[in-house]
Amino acid sequence: MTTSTAAPSPPAARPSSAPLPPGLSPVEARAVRRHVRYRVVAAITSGLLLATAYPPFDLGPLALIALIPLFWAWRDATPLGAAKYGFAFGVAFFGVLLSWTWYFGAVAFAPLVWAGGIYIAAPGALIATFARYRIRSPWLTAAVWVLFEQLRDRFPFGGLPWGETGAALHDIPVARSLASWGGVAFVTFLVVALNGFLADALFSARARSGRGLALASAGLAAVVAVTAVGYAFRFEPTEDGPPLRIATLQGNDQNRDIIDPLEFERVVVEAHFQLAEQLEGDFDLIVFPESALNRDPSVDQVLRDRIVGIGAEHNSAMLVNALQPAPDGRDYNTNLVFDRDGSLQGTYAKQHLVPFGEYVPFRDQLDFLGALDQIPYDYAHGEGRRLFDVSGRPMATIICFESAFGPLVRDFVRDGAEFIVVTTNNRSYRRSGNSAQHVALGQMRAAETGRPLVQASISGISAIIEPGGDVHDTTDLFVNAINVAEVTPTTGQTPYVRYGDWVLWASGVALIGVALFARVRRRPAPGPS
Repeated sequence: MTTSTAAPSPPAARPSSAPLPPGLSPVEARAVRRHVRYRVVAAITSGLLLATAYPPFDLGPLALIALIPLFWAWRDATPLGAAKYGFAFGVAFFGVLLSWTWYFGAVAFAPLVWAGGIYIAAPGALIATFARYRIRSPWLTAAVWVLFEQLRDRFPFGGLPWGETGAALHDIPVARSLASWGGVAFVTFLVVALNGFLADALFSARARSGRGLALASAGLAAVVAVTAVGYAFRFEPTEDGPPLRIATLQGNDQNRDIIDPLEFERVVVEAHFQLAEQLEGDFDLIVFPESALNRDPSVDQVLRDRIVGIGAEHNSAMLVNALQPAPDGRDYNTNLVFDRDGSLQGTYAKQHLVPFGEYVPFRDQLDFLGALDQIPYDYAHGEGRRLFDVSGRPMATIICFESAFGPLVRDFVRDGAEFIVVTTNNRSYRRSGNSAQHVALGQMRAAETGRPLVQASISGISAIIEPGGDVHDTTDLFVNAINVAEVTPTTGQTPYVRYGDWVLWASGVALIGVALFARVRRRPAPGPS
């Protein structure tokens, strides 16, 4: 159903998930139910295949074929049936991809997986509805998929961009070059269309439909052509000026929760200062990652003296993270930058907080859930962006979860950022795939914006990511380490930075056009005057 430009299925095939007619024999009824079960299994298999395209399995090319079983399940399904198969796909996919949310209990895992299923069920129902008006195309499927994926990135609670389809190809340079044109959404569009045309080709070959096979082949050729042109004319950022020498400190080797603040000070905070003592020579920037301190150096003079002392010794600016009071009595998760002379250049407060991690939506209504005791207080949302000057070059600092949001990072680059530093604390997710998934998102942000990105993690994985998305100088999880790298700032705007989410808007306009066409098509032809 979902993608076909090919011949329809044989007339004997009953639409899946339709109510069983009363006249069916027991044998026929069993055959129909078996057919439905096959489609559910296909949808679940498709979700599992796509999940393995991401870290920790990281079999990225599987994304190019992973959706074919789902599209078979959607083919000729009713809207309700397509929604059910989409939900099964989503639960399987997000259940594996977000398995690390189990560390926060079922109260975090179950709603996220359930919501993820809804965001696949809805496009399935819409695509099936269009098919009832004989409107089907892999291009339409890709547009609907992009719309709902981008909606999930934004709603509810600020959205969850984890699991964008195009991000599965984070290690493939061709895919990253496409991200510079239209963000991850452009990669997603082409990946879904490719899956759709491959599915159409298989369906047409089975039905021996020469016309359907020709249309599917033409669609595949178009996807390949767009990809080739996008790669051939990919954005090449301009390296501007000498490289910056940057050191990041990874100082939490404890794969456990440390509740006692005195123990945290002794084990984690001091570990970062011990790493700083091992630094040699001058630097442009030294980074203490998110949660490396348990006090605010802007008010704790002793702590501030230690930090600016390191900066003075190495002629370096210092980037640190701390909690700072918000006007409403809560705390901001804040990055602070101290200049070489020890003065506080400025602060940036995290805007995109992690729901059920850094704050609990509807806490008063959900207070009866004991699992929320793991999140005893809510942080305050920061407002506004801020760039910092490092050796005369504008720097953006992103805090942890924020690097998953392409539009946010793009806006920093529009403001003039020439390189990006992500400070993060993924320790709560232990040795799961979360940290590697986070680095993969950093690759896509670097490719989208044409900017080098420094990932500074308290417990790993820390990394240096080049403007094209190549990764090097990665650290292991829960190993105290110093990462020193030469990072060259870049200038120029990628098409994605310049034009924003044009793929999203184009998909929306196309969908409105198709809906209007379906509305007109359902009207009977006019009779004689």
